[in-house]
Amino acid sequence: MEYGIRELSELAGVSARTLRYYDEIGLLKPLYVSQAGYRFYGEQEAERLQQILFYRERGFGLKQIEEILNGESFDVEQALKEHLADLEARRDHLEALIRTVKHTILSKKGEYEMSDRERFEALKQRAIEENEAEYGAEIRKKYGDVLVEASNQKLKGMSQEEWEQFQRLEKEILEQLKENVLAKICFDDEKVKELVLMHKKWLCMTWGKYSVEAHKGVASMYVADERFRQYYDREVPGCAEFLKQAVAYWAGRL
Repeated sequence: MEYGIRELSELAGVSARTLRYYDEIGLLKPLYVSQAGYRFYGEQEAERLQQILFYRERGFGLKQIEEILNGESFDVEQALKEHLADLEARRDHLEALIRTVKHTILSKKGEYEMSDRERFEALKQRAIEENEAEYGAEIRKKYGDVLVEASNQKLKGMSQEEWEQFQRLEKEILEQLKENVLAKICFDDEKVKELVLMHKKWLCMTWGKYSVEAHKGVASMYVADERFRQYYDREVPGCAEFLKQAVAYWAGRL
């Protein structure tokens, strides 16, 4: 089946101007252009447009979408599975948030007794939201939506004991970083190995699978992204760089 540009725009819920722009930048070329200059699209073009809109909904930029769709490893079925996983994770996230807010409102009015567990779940939810707001775009671009959502789900599934351990580890990492930098200890010192092991354990509490390269990549991001650098260097300058170097040296030796 073939569609004129207006037919496809109405079918997909996008403007004809958008379709013309996608053609201009090479993201979505029509099947053919008539002698009168009218664009016509076939089933393959309609399917590609669907993928473009799915990725746009997930926050991908047009250039990034073009690279994904034109990549040799792109697989439509796998992409649809990723879209579905992302949408289901968003749905679960939204439903849980709505439930927590409703219960909080009722508890404030004295109409609902909110358990400590529910309040604890709200704390985890807030941590996820704050992390998403501050670093979400960069992390998703680097590691993909599926991995980020899996990490969020793992954090949400923590018991109260695990959550408290997660927070303690983060504080210990920051304290050891400051001590090592202030003492001018070299990153390849044997005692720094404990710090990297601690950082690995902290990451694995929210990661589905650990890899040395991913560990090094995260540590590098602490230096490359100014917001991460400021977080680690807020009390003692040089902590972010020290952690990057320590992970680069020790991660493959653990």
